[in-house]
Amino acid sequence: MRLQRCLILLFVAMYLLMLLGGAALKPGYSPLSQYISELGATGSAHAQVISLLGFIPVGVLAALLLFAFARTVPVRGASRFGYWLLLCEPLAWIGSALAPCDLGCPIGGSLSQSLHTLLGVFTYLGTALGLVLLASAPAIQPGTRVLWIGLAGLWLLLFVLMGLEPLHAWHGLLQRLAEWSVYSVLCISAWRLSASAPVADNAITRARQ
Repeated sequence: MRLQRCLILLFVAMYLLMLLGGAALKPGYSPLSQYISELGATGSAHAQVISLLGFIPVGVLAALLLFAFARTVPVRGASRFGYWLLLCEPLAWIGSALAPCDLGCPIGGSLSQSLHTLLGVFTYLGTALGLVLLASAPAIQPGTRVLWIGLAGLWLLLFVLMGLEPLHAWHGLLQRLAEWSVYSVLCISAWRLSASAPVADNAITRARQ
């Protein structure tokens, strides 16, 4: 559907604008070593602007996408629950604006940092579980089932690697690889689903006549 595809394109554009534009506004910011949430870190340059005009719009658009595809995505039972667990991602973006990390994004710190850390753990675990449950959808092909499970494994692996001190210089890159992997597959799947949705709707209509 045209609206669904417009939402996909708008989400991708807003996500890239937030990443690239936010990094451009931050003096000395390194996408390789610094987390994305450090773009909105408390006390850093342009933090509120990036949070309000970057994190929140990305989160809102991600949530709108999930609601826009809710009636056409071929899931039921556990896989539908997994689908709604993907709301962890938009909630994380909005939550990062409301509970920004401290400078350097340490594990401990202020109350805001503690909430931010808990949100991050909840998001990564919830999204991984959502991807695994999506693999249980009866309508998908075996290859797609393996893809969802593999994607969940990659997502968790990169999350663990982010927390390793020897890889401190690559935290930002690892986080971006995790998001790019999952978001790319989800957006491509949504794009393909939006093309087949009218056909499915017509089949349902004919069956009811």
